[in-house]
Amino acid sequence: MLDMHVHLTGHGDRLATAETIREFLDQARRVGLKQIGFADHDVYYDELNLPLIREVAEEYPDLKVAVGLEVDYRPSDEGKIKTLLEQFPFDFVIGSVHELNGWAFDYPEEEAVHRQKDPDGMYEEYFRWVEMAAASDLFTTMGHFDLIKLFGVRPRTDILRLAGGALAQIQKKGLVIELNTAGRYKPVGEYYPEVKIIQEIKRRGIPMTLSSDAHRAEHVGRDAGRAAQLLKDLGIKDIVGFDHGQKEYYPL
Repeated sequence: MLDMHVHLTGHGDRLATAETIREFLDQARRVGLKQIGFADHDVYYDELNLPLIREVAEEYPDLKVAVGLEVDYRPSDEGKIKTLLEQFPFDFVIGSVHELNGWAFDYPEEEAVHRQKDPDGMYEEYFRWVEMAAASDLFTTMGHFDLIKLFGVRPRTDILRLAGGALAQIQKKGLVIELNTAGRYKPVGEYYPEVKIIQEIKRRGIPMTLSSDAHRAEHVGRDAGRAAQLLKDLGIKDIVGFDHGQKEYYPL
C-alpha cells in the first residue's frame, strides 16, 4: 500500500517538527504502508523543513519516505512555480487545480455558487486548467483529478468528453493520476476520480497511485485497502511511488 499525498502541516495549523513527522510515519507503519509521500501545500513552503523529513525518515528503515509538494496551478504562475520547485530536490510534485480565475471553488461556503453556475461550463473550464497544468512540465502527478464534482453537481455532457483533453495531455506527458480517497468524505461521497474515468485511465495506460490527502496523522492510509481493491477489480495491476522524480511500480 502507498499513500502519496499527505499534509504534514495540514492547512498551516501545525509545525513541521520531528515529533509531527514521527506521528505521520508511525501511522504509516501501523497501517502497513510501503511508501508515504509528504506533499504539503506550496503556500506553506516557507514554514516547511524538508531536510528534516529525510533526517527523521532514517529512523524508519522499513518505510520508504518521499518528499513532495502539492502546488496550486494557475496559468499565470508557471514561472513562479518553476522557480519554487528548483529550491529542493523533490521526489514528486502534485499539480492541483483548486481555483478558477480567482474563484476558490472547493471551500464549503462556495457550494451555493456551484449550483448557480452552468455545470458544463464549470467542468469545461476546470478540465481546461487541468490540461494546462499537465502540459506545463512542472508536475509528476495530477491531484484529485475531478475535484470540481466535490459538491455533487454533475455535468450534462459525458464526463469523458469533458475530461478527454486533460487525460490526453496527461498520457502524452507520462504523468500519474492519484486515486484520492478524500472525496468519499466530501459531499459528493466518492473517490477522485470516479470509476468511469478510472476505466478510461486504464484504457489509456496512464499509471495511478493511491492517496488519502490526509491533513491529520490519523488519516494516513485511510481507505487504502478499499481503494487498492477497487483498482484491482478494474484490472489495474500496479501503482506508482516516486524516488527523485522517477516512478517506482508496486504490485497491487
